[in-house]
Amino acid sequence: MTRSRAEDLNVCGVTAAIAVIDGKWKTILLWLLESRPYRPGELRRRLPGLTEKVLTQTLREMEADGLVHREVHDVRPLKTVYSLTEFGRELSEALAPLSDWGHRRLERLAESQRVS
Repeated sequence: MTRSRAEDLNVCGVTAAIAVIDGKWKTILLWLLESRPYRPGELRRRLPGLTEKVLTQTLREMEADGLVHREVHDVRPLKTVYSLTEFGRELSEALAPLSDWGHRRLERLAESQRVS
């Protein structure tokens, strides 16, 4: 899904929501930031395989969508911290039932593999 779909006023609400969380890392970043603010280096250590470039790009998109807040502390070296905005928390809460459904699906898959 393209970024332009996230701003298209003529799509259904589900499409608009999915456009905002589309991508490999956004849902896991939402999940991590739900617990507490993180510095970029901490996020990279928690998510092996996530490059600095992709993390920066993803966080910028999430900031532009109003999901995360970027706070730069004026110390040397500069300290940047990312946290969820209230809008981001709303999205995270809205995704909770979908997460529950996903866990139930995984349990069903595991059960069917045990039976086979």
